[in-house]
Amino acid sequence: MKFSLASARRAFLGISPDEASFARRSFPAASPAKQAHLERIGHTFIDGYLAALDTRDLVALLFQLNATPEEFRGFAFEGAGMALALTDHLWRRRAPRFDQFLHGPAGAHRYMLYIGYGWAAARLPWVRRKIQLLAHRFDPYLGSLMIDGYGFHEGFFHPQSTISRMQRPGSLPGNAARIFDQGLGRALWFFNGADAGKVSVCVNRFPSSRRPDLWSGVGLAATYAGGVTEAELMELLGRAAPYRGHVAQGAAFAAKARHFAGIPTPHTEAACRIFCGMPSAQAALVTDSALAAAKCLNCAEPYEAWRAEIRAEFENGRSFAAQSI
Repeated sequence: MKFSLASARRAFLGISPDEASFARRSFPAASPAKQAHLERIGHTFIDGYLAALDTRDLVALLFQLNATPEEFRGFAFEGAGMALALTDHLWRRRAPRFDQFLHGPAGAHRYMLYIGYGWAAARLPWVRRKIQLLAHRFDPYLGSLMIDGYGFHEGFFHPQSTISRMQRPGSLPGNAARIFDQGLGRALWFFNGADAGKVSVCVNRFPSSRRPDLWSGVGLAATYAGGVTEAELMELLGRAAPYRGHVAQGAAFAAKARHFAGIPTPHTEAACRIFCGMPSAQAALVTDSALAAAKCLNCAEPYEAWRAEIRAEFENGRSFAAQSI
């Protein structure tokens, strides 16, 4: 049998498509249509991950990932981000491929690449311990999405501890723990099969201090991943009160990630009109103006300042004018 570095990487680091199934994850049963949609997202992530393991040429990798349908394309880049970060740290590359991909051909997908990096950090203890430092080094604002990715990974792969027992890593102090919870909130959307009622019950089991950030993650996932009707989005927002500002903040992040990458979708448009009271393009612009305001504050916790500025835009009443629950 011919040996290759690519086959070795597959043998040691490959992820089976079965890992994306509800049965493998022991998630509660969901409606067939929603489960199929969410499992397809997981399979697309794994496809992107495996493509990055196998493909040495980053431009060729970009073309391969861009062949993914727009609705699911961001998840392919997320998977690729995980693979590139994972192999960079395992191989201790002097010229990290993640950095080259991020600052080169795949810059438009930086939101999802950073989240994918968080998946890699979750699997490498020596990286996980310094995730805050790495996040700030990459980007004081967007780099924190690595911690969000870490939170999602733990919720997706370890739901018994993070969701059922509501445990959170003790190594994440203060605001880092809040960002982790935003990622965990995204995982709740998958764990509960995109069911508004189940999501609400699940969030409300957590201490009240953690619910705002969990709801921001739910809003982000519902807007970016989709899988539900407008009526179900309306129900979700009604159940999220009094955390509507947090849901809107998550939705605005999702809108910005999709518009920046050039992959807007009808379900993102619908979610932004319901959660933010405005079109998705306008919600994306809110994140830009909020970022400019946060940078002027020169806060010690820049990502939290950014999130707060986004929420303020929606909580002041101007942006909810179009909503009727």
